[in-house]
Amino acid sequence: MYLMDYHHHTNHSFDSKASMEEVCENAIKKGIKEICFTEHFSVNPLAPTYGHIDFDKYFNEITQCQEKFHNQLIIKAGIELCEPHLLKEQYDEVLKPLNLDFILGSVHNIENQKLRKYLENKEGNKAYMGYFEEVYKLVCTADIDILAHIDLLKRYAITTYGIYNFHDFKELLEAILKKAIERNIGIEINISGLRGSLKQTLPSIDVIRFYKELGGEILTIGSDSHSPQSVGADLHEAAAMAKECGFNHIFKYENRKPIAVELW
Repeated sequence: MYLMDYHHHTNHSFDSKASMEEVCENAIKKGIKEICFTEHFSVNPLAPTYGHIDFDKYFNEITQCQEKFHNQLIIKAGIELCEPHLLKEQYDEVLKPLNLDFILGSVHNIENQKLRKYLENKEGNKAYMGYFEEVYKLVCTADIDILAHIDLLKRYAITTYGIYNFHDFKELLEAILKKAIERNIGIEINISGLRGSLKQTLPSIDVIRFYKELGGEILTIGSDSHSPQSVGADLHEAAAMAKECGFNHIFKYENRKPIAVELW
């Protein structure tokens, strides 16, 4: 199997201290053939990610790693945009000159509040509804390749409201996934939930299976690593899940073009 891990954060993101070199070394040790760095980025001054990344330094370090590990690992340059449906002109201005292979889009903040704060004093289903409505707005207009961790809110809601009931939100999830398919935007199996208290991927297998049933094909797998140790964690489990849901391929990206890779 051609192992790929398309979601990594290093010290170029505000919430990681990992070095790119360490990430690459651990990927190679685990038999991974291709990775993509996807640092957090926002143009919103009120977002925690704002102002952290230095793109010249970011791309220079990627180039250094590509040169050092060129016989052992394919390394792609990506980004994870926070709420890219908002402040679109500002995003376009910053991103247009960048030579990116891959763009993830995610909702980490609603009305300039972190999701944990957003959850306060809200009834569970209303909180989830508001979150998924924001994801729908994102997928309708954002210039992205993949929707990251579609049901991320459950990571923060699990201790208070628990994990949402798929059937309660099936109609809204259908709208999100159909719009993604219509706009040639894929989804990821984000494996980070398996490492914490959730004990499930983001999104859940129900959503992944539903995406396939609706005609979705573009699927990536990402560990969402913030440390070298979590690079490539549970990749085989995620691949098996994709296969179980009816997928025969996952995707890699080059110059923002999806390329299918057979699962096995």
